Amino acid sequence: MSRQAGRNGAAGHQALVWRFMPERPSAAVLLLHGGREHGLTRPGRWNLPGLRMYGFLRAIRQETAGADVAVGAVRYRHRGWNADRADAARDTAAALNDLAEELGHIPTVLVGHSMGGRAALRSAAHPNVTGVVALAPWCPEGEPCTQLSGRDVVMLHGDRDQVTAPAATRLFAARARAAGARVCGYTVAGSGHTLLRRSADWHRATARFCAGLLGLRELPADTAAALALSGEAPGGLGLPLPSYPRIRPGADRCAPPIRTGA
Repeated sequence: MSRQAGRNGAAGHQALVWRFMPERPSAAVLLLHGGREHGLTRPGRWNLPGLRMYGFLRAIRQETAGADVAVGAVRYRHRGWNADRADAARDTAAALNDLAEELGHIPTVLVGHSMGGRAALRSAAHPNVTGVVALAPWCPEGEPCTQLSGRDVVMLHGDRDQVTAPAATRLFAARARAAGARVCGYTVAGSGHTLLRRSADWHRATARFCAGLLGLRELPADTAAALALSGEAPGGLGLPLPSYPRIRPGADRCAPPIRTGA
């Protein structure tokens, strides 16, 4: 089921698009695809970064089946971040406001790749957001992180990424932890920026993290241990991502209660 929503974007832009909407949603996941450093053109309907997120959509829907989790996507006005304009972050804020207006205060996890990862991390102060899963995120030097205080953040980066730097992600993760975020970081060995190598592991791990951050199932033990670290504690920011088994249809994946609050 796909449903469109959103009225708060600039010049009537529709920032929030629902990909799946249960009858009575009690939690939500928003997907944010990648983009470019600069670019004022509008992303096409079939743009590759957007299509790349469909594998995550399928895995998240399967992992959260029966748990009344709405799944949506942020629609960007422009392909680029565009320096201080931070267009992708502005669109994410508009989408989150529309989500809150439509569904109320429900726990929400943001899943963003590359530029979308930067937008997700930048937008985490919204009161609905309880967690962020950042995939090969773009974390330039000096990127703010105080907005992540009190949030759960899982960051994954391939060790062969030549577009965004894995080392920059780890530095950002350490800064965010010191600023009060609960942070876990994974290295995806053998994978690059496009998430094609080990794509199934990217999809299944992300779905598992989303369910765990929403309180629908237990997080992996190493994830939970890393999220429990605080301040300048070392460790848990470069864990090797294991291979994730296929989610079996009909498996007992999710059970209430859903955690509420940030």
